[in-house]
Amino acid sequence: MVWTDLVTALGLAIALEGLAYAAFPGPMRRALAALSVQPEQALRMAGLLALAIGVFIVWLVRG
Repeated sequence: MVWTDLVTALGLAIALEGLAYAAFPGPMRRALAALSVQPEQALRMAGLLALAIGVFIVWLVRG
């Protein structure tokens, strides 16, 4: 059951990212270019923030 949830969540994340690229290819390209010049520490902090928000959302929904 845990693996099913994990694979489902992974598939949803890939689908949402694909939707962003399909709907907004130009802005996504510019966003990636802007990310490539950001310092590693800023990317790490943004990643940790996204991780914390994601875990919090799952905790809220799954209890």
